[in-house]
Amino acid sequence: MTHATIPFREGFPALRNQTYLSICDKMILHRQVRAEVETFLDALADASASRTQHETRVTACRERFAALVGARPEEIAVGRNVSDGINATIWAVDWREGDNVVLSLDLEHPNNAYPWLRLRERGVELRSIPARDGRLDYAALIGAMDDRTRVLTCASVSFAPGFRADLERLGQAAHRRDALLVVDGVQTAGILQHDLHAENVDVFVTSTSKGLLGLYGFGFQFVSARCLDRLRPAYLSRPAVASDNEDHSAMGSEAYRLQPDARRFEVGSYNLAGAYAADAAMALLAQLGAETVEARALDVAARLRTGMVELGLPDVAMPGPAEVSHLVTAGPLDAGGHGYSDTRWVTDLSAALAEARIAHTVRRGQLRFGTHAYNIDEDADRALDVMQTVRRAA
Repeated sequence: MTHATIPFREGFPALRNQTYLSICDKMILHRQVRAEVETFLDALADASASRTQHETRVTACRERFAALVGARPEEIAVGRNVSDGINATIWAVDWREGDNVVLSLDLEHPNNAYPWLRLRERGVELRSIPARDGRLDYAALIGAMDDRTRVLTCASVSFAPGFRADLERLGQAAHRRDALLVVDGVQTAGILQHDLHAENVDVFVTSTSKGLLGLYGFGFQFVSARCLDRLRPAYLSRPAVASDNEDHSAMGSEAYRLQPDARRFEVGSYNLAGAYAADAAMALLAQLGAETVEARALDVAARLRTGMVELGLPDVAMPGPAEVSHLVTAGPLDAGGHGYSDTRWVTDLSAALAEARIAHTVRRGQLRFGTHAYNIDEDADRALDVMQTVRRAA
């Protein structure tokens, strides 16, 4: 553990009384993040800051997120969550009957499934490619695209079984068809490194409620300059309109122009508490460095994954070199669902882990863990000890 990691870990009160291996479910708050939210609340209570002063935090966290994912600040819109970003993207495309979307519904979270399914109402075809052993079938996905494909979409890491997608390969294939690569990045943002331009991503959406260590109801939508002018937002409000006056209550000309950048996707007032939290959280991540964050999360995940294999747990998801992520899963895929499993040993292990105050989840019937930079080797060892005890008693 690096010297920089020690105060980072110590800043999370939740880690005092539990082993938290569930960033794939939700964040835990660092003391400095909570303090910044309280700063915002104090300013509201005292009426000591103007809206413009508060919004400097929006600008700051926009810049921090851009730096984190290899983007430019003007390519980042501030929104609420993945659902907002996906829907905003979908309804900004000029769909024509007979167009199609290529995806793998088997591997998508419902929030990156239902919005695309609704396009059937407009005569858009969904070409869903079955997963292969819990993995994207790259050859089939690429082969399913044609000249009427408008979008190829996937998650940067599947929420189960937790394999990382080869975005660069998918983006290259999409661009050959003049299609967009749209990515649900909530499982990786703030944990695994991204260079969205190098990865050929056109749209990347996330919230701050997982690896970015912020609040619910605040998120980001990256829109590459490459495709910006191909998208016309369905919703429009004052922040999305270009004007010499930055006062959001000031009406400009009726002959309005959209913002020249991703801000055209921003709607209404910002979640300012979320901006304060995101700014503070990403400052902490920047102090550690993206390389350190990823390395620490992957090291602990690898220790946990290897130990589970050594315990003889069936169906431990074993990623290839390009698929490795901070998620670790075990158990038959889809033998159960959200929060439950039809597999007895998964249920038994989950109950024992919960009793030992080791945070985890069950998703698609699988036992699931997720690591971050605050995790240490001892966290993995403690979970393995509990699982070993249960297995020996079985």
